Amino acid sequence: MRFSPLIDQLMQALRCLPGVGPKSAQRMALHLLERDPQGAQHLIDSLQQALDKVDHCQQCRTLSETPLCPICADPRRDASLLCVVETPADLWALEQTQGYQGYYFVLLGRLSPLEGIGPDDLGLAFLLQRLQQASIQELILATNPTLEGDTTAQYIALRARNLKRPPLKITRLAHGVPLGGELEYLDGGTLVRAFSGRQVYTDT
Repeated sequence: MRFSPLIDQLMQALRCLPGVGPKSAQRMALHLLERDPQGAQHLIDSLQQALDKVDHCQQCRTLSETPLCPICADPRRDASLLCVVETPADLWALEQTQGYQGYYFVLLGRLSPLEGIGPDDLGLAFLLQRLQQASIQELILATNPTLEGDTTAQYIALRARNLKRPPLKITRLAHGVPLGGELEYLDGGTLVRAFSGRQVYTDT
């Protein structure tokens, strides 16, 4: 069966969502058009408002409606800790554990020469600038345990060690994070164990 051009366009648009294939997109599109037009309009309005008003935090680079996200604007956080993650989803996964009270830096990706993603694309110059702050005593590398994530962690650690500043402790999430896993999909208990078991980072 062939759908009208506009319905087909809607289904193709819905497929941009992660995990949504042709059948799921078809089911969503028909549900919104046939059974929940008010829900469809609410979705349109919410998406447009988010696109208009959500940007990146000027300090940690996570998604935020304000120049500083609520975490960076919270003076009660531990200023001696800075945790580097790949995505806002990873930040939110760690925050849900309530086991970490420091600040963050979001790379918005990971080093990948094959995809043309280099240090400048990840804001690493800004990260190194932040690490010049004497208040930061520990850098926690929480990139995902993948080949690209490990390469990114190694690069950051190397650059951080060469900074002209007081000695900086560099750690990496350890126990409980499976090789090739994504922080976004790990349960809270696993992430808490990973934080409590973090180790001093070495290149070997």
